[in-house]
Amino acid sequence: MKNEIVRPKLAAIGAPVALLIIFIATLVPFFLMGNAVARAVFPYVYSAGALALLLVRLFTPFKGTDLRLRGWHRIESWTAIIFCVGAFFLFYNPGELRDWLAFTLAGAVLQAVTSIAIPMREKKIG
Repeated sequence: MKNEIVRPKLAAIGAPVALLIIFIATLVPFFLMGNAVARAVFPYVYSAGALALLLVRLFTPFKGTDLRLRGWHRIESWTAIIFCVGAFFLFYNPGELRDWLAFTLAGAVLQAVTSIAIPMREKKIG
């Protein structure tokens, strides 16, 4: 019988929803910046997504024994922290989008890499 790697429901549902919220909030400055309401609300929506992702990553830690897989999950947890730092820069310097966007892109790249590497590793050990 194969080793079944089961993700908690909170991680399976909460993380994609939080990442979708972050993605939608990231699009606002590029498409709806002329709208005053969107300009005022998008930092809070982005921050809510980042905080939700951080909470999901904190409350659903990896409990397996494979060290490489544990390392990939740890990197995946750091992406939530990177998004939270990006949210900080939205409020620290609201007129400057450079810092916020840099952290968002860094978190997105790490999230993309881990979303490929984790299933590959699970398939290899499973």
